[in-house]
Amino acid sequence: MSGRRLGARWRRRRPLRTRLALAVTAAVALVALGVCAAAFLVVRGALYRQLDLSLTQSARLAAQRNPDSGPGTLSGECRFRAAPACAEVVPADPGRDPKAPYLLPVDPAAREVAAGTRAPYYTAIEHAGHPARMLTTDYGKGRALQVALRADTVQDGIAQAAWWLALTAAVGVVTAALLGHWVARTGLAPVTRLTATAERIAATRDPRHRIELPAPGPRGREDEITRLAGSFNTMLGELEQSVTAQRRLVADASHELRTPLTALRTNAELLARGDRLTVQQRERASLALGRQLREVTGLVNDLIELARDEEPQLLVEQVRLAPLVEYCVGAARAHWPGVAFRVRGPSSEEAVVVAGVPARLSRLLGNLLDNAAKFSPAGVGAGAEVEVAVVVRGDGGVDVTVRDHGPGISEEDLPYVFDRFYRAGAARALPGSGLGLAMARQIARAHEAELTAEAAPGGGALFRLAFAAPAG
Repeated sequence: MSGRRLGARWRRRRPLRTRLALAVTAAVALVALGVCAAAFLVVRGALYRQLDLSLTQSARLAAQRNPDSGPGTLSGECRFRAAPACAEVVPADPGRDPKAPYLLPVDPAAREVAAGTRAPYYTAIEHAGHPARMLTTDYGKGRALQVALRADTVQDGIAQAAWWLALTAAVGVVTAALLGHWVARTGLAPVTRLTATAERIAATRDPRHRIELPAPGPRGREDEITRLAGSFNTMLGELEQSVTAQRRLVADASHELRTPLTALRTNAELLARGDRLTVQQRERASLALGRQLREVTGLVNDLIELARDEEPQLLVEQVRLAPLVEYCVGAARAHWPGVAFRVRGPSSEEAVVVAGVPARLSRLLGNLLDNAAKFSPAGVGAGAEVEVAVVVRGDGGVDVTVRDHGPGISEEDLPYVFDRFYRAGAARALPGSGLGLAMARQIARAHEAELTAEAAPGGGALFRLAFAAPAG
């Protein structure tokens, strides 16, 4: 198995906190080791440069004091740590060497320096059992000058610097490990809380939990983890609202379905014993059963409609609003023959266009017209008719208003008229499931429009459907 695959498996098996701590530790440790290594090289180079400078000065002094010395030893005191440099003169021609042995080692390179064919150079040697450093330089007249100083002081300084730098590097690695652990723990604390909250929600199935966030700072200055935790809290809030709405819908639907289902079962049981009923009783039970079936079917259809959160984008098109309003008002007139409807606004030929799904917009307007007709008094006249108006606003948007002249909406009921299954006291004796206006608002929001209700001047209720102005 390749090393890359092994590394990937290792990373998958380690928690994120461990990987982050190791990454920070490795980064800081590498920096500490690099700095210590660089410092060691700088110290070592500085000490050797200082020694080389001393050798250069010693060679200059020896040349000044002995300008015409022949081959042989000039001084030989470098065997002591504090003694001056030892020096000797080496000729280019080995035949001119003195009979006494040289104090310092002589190699062919020294002859080349004496002959002027090679540049001066430094050499690490051992003299009198001690490390030393030697400079071989030109002495003129076919001669080379070799000067040496003990180097053990320099090596001791280098060793001491290496020990201290190694200790510093070790402390740096330990500090890096502690820093990596602290960074991983502090930096991933919101992620840890997020994980714990997600696990708690998964275990309890309760979306009311939230992640604790730090005190809010300047806007736009939050770090990525804090923004992630804030987004997660927002998502949890939306989830909680969705779950709450779903539970309320199920509870309300079960409550609303209980009565008609009970009546259905009663009438079905009556019809099952039809031999004990008169013809009139069977006819009444059959009519009641049909009516209740229609009510239950309408309620179930409304619940299915409310379960749709948005309109299919593939069905959205540019809808001419005036003809759509005329069509919906015509359908309402057929359904409510005792109620008069009056339409004001642009004619069918004028291009007042909104983006939407025609069938869904027809359902929205139909629900508003049915609600207005249900509360309108019978008869014909300005005090009984339902008024429908299409108005183009100055910003390019369009308002569709539906007004009735019924009892209106009380201040107590106004905040709840669009709630599912909510029915005001004046509407409880009238037919309906309490879902029509809730469905109308949902369709409006799916079309990025706003549906509001208010008390109409002079009595009655006014519903306003406001479409936003087209972009651009």
